[in-house]
Amino acid sequence: MIWLLGFLGIVGLVVIYDLVQSKHAILRNFPLIGHFRYWLEAVGPELRQYIVTSNDEERPFSRDQRRWVYASAKKQNDYSGFGTDNEIELASNYLIIKHDTLATSTPPTYGEGYPLPCVKVLGAARGRRKAFRPASVVNISAMSFGSLSAPAVEALNRGSAIAGCLHNTGEGGIAPHHLHGGELIWQLGTGYFGARAADGGFDRDECVRKIEAHPVRAIEIKLSQGAKPGLGGVLPGAKVTAEIARIRGVPQGETVLSPAGHRAFGNVDEMLDFVEDLADATGLPIGIKSAVGQMGFWAELAERMATEDRGVDYIAIDGGEGGTGAAPFSFSDHVALPFKVGFSRVYRVFAERGIHQDVVWVGAGKLGFPESALLAFCLGADAVAVGREAMMAIGCIQAQRCHTGHCPTGVATQNPWLARGLDPTDKSARLANYVIALRKELTRLSHACGVDHPGLLTADHMEILDGNFGSRPLHDVFGYRAGWELPSAADIEALRSETTATG
Repeated sequence: MIWLLGFLGIVGLVVIYDLVQSKHAILRNFPLIGHFRYWLEAVGPELRQYIVTSNDEERPFSRDQRRWVYASAKKQNDYSGFGTDNEIELASNYLIIKHDTLATSTPPTYGEGYPLPCVKVLGAARGRRKAFRPASVVNISAMSFGSLSAPAVEALNRGSAIAGCLHNTGEGGIAPHHLHGGELIWQLGTGYFGARAADGGFDRDECVRKIEAHPVRAIEIKLSQGAKPGLGGVLPGAKVTAEIARIRGVPQGETVLSPAGHRAFGNVDEMLDFVEDLADATGLPIGIKSAVGQMGFWAELAERMATEDRGVDYIAIDGGEGGTGAAPFSFSDHVALPFKVGFSRVYRVFAERGIHQDVVWVGAGKLGFPESALLAFCLGADAVAVGREAMMAIGCIQAQRCHTGHCPTGVATQNPWLARGLDPTDKSARLANYVIALRKELTRLSHACGVDHPGLLTADHMEILDGNFGSRPLHDVFGYRAGWELPSAADIEALRSETTATG
């Protein structure tokens, strides 16, 4: 009996500790039994090696990828030993970074946080009153309050402030949880949440008022996202709490529909009028975010921007491999081109007309890893936006329960009990650590290639293996001409002058 009481006492102490500690959301939400997750994780490599899968077989993110994010976020050892376990010679479409043989071994000193400002000034090409140079080429992608919990949004915003990067609100409007020091990109989706008129249309005056009251640096008009382009969204009435209803400007408890298309415009011409009107009213740079399918839209947009004074300040291309809280398999698996194909096609359309340097290019879709982000820069991207990788940095374990509302780590849920397991203060530091680690690796890889900044990379710095002992450079694979990927000489010189002036 004494042994039993002692055992129960120990168990009780473990439960109490799990409930009050704030470091591990899994243990706070699932005291005692949550330890089994960490025990299984500890022996996971051995189980997979002999029973299940290798380090590179899990999807959408492999164990190697998740381990790098977790280790970087926790400031742990993110190195690996004994060489690569990838079948490089036999791998098809395998990325190879071409280093400079005579590059010095020590990367340039950028400071502890490895700040990597964007080469281009966002909004400068079109003379926006509030044009600015993004302080980081790595920023947080659009994930709204509603799809993510309040503590998760707060952690992302606090972490963005620490890392000095931009935080995209997602299409759910600006919530109080976005206001913890991080600067915002306000995304306007088809529901116009936060600037929504009574009839569901766009309320320009309300949009201006919200921008004047909040730290918004740019506006992003969402045309579509990679995981479900061409598909409207549905927020069930049961999830429309009083707080979400107030933020989104919709009735509490009623199902809210986000249509597939915008009501404020219906073609490229009307969209450019909408963009210019919004830019005039707010002074902010205006961008668009879209997945890539048929190319007619992009050809017309590029042609109008080449021949008219109207245009967007940045274009964010989301690959079909991008994530979402919920989407039909047919859309997430088969609609929209993957990032490499979609981005290169759109970039080529603008480069052929000589206006690609007037746009800040943003890439998204599983680009939160050094080699993937580096490829985006080699194709002409000026910055990358990370979504699911940022979620993993604040605790996501790839449970793939986002669509159920039962995320065990409290990241993608509105369940109060599950959300309480996520401590925003602790997780914000992890988000910042991850962003800084990614910028550090981009700096080191760029320097290994012989350039000081990833924005100076070209398609000649990477090749793609074909799985048959052959390879092709990126410019050959994607049909690029020499020099297309580089910013203008004026942009490069301006960045170097600013960097020198600030030390």
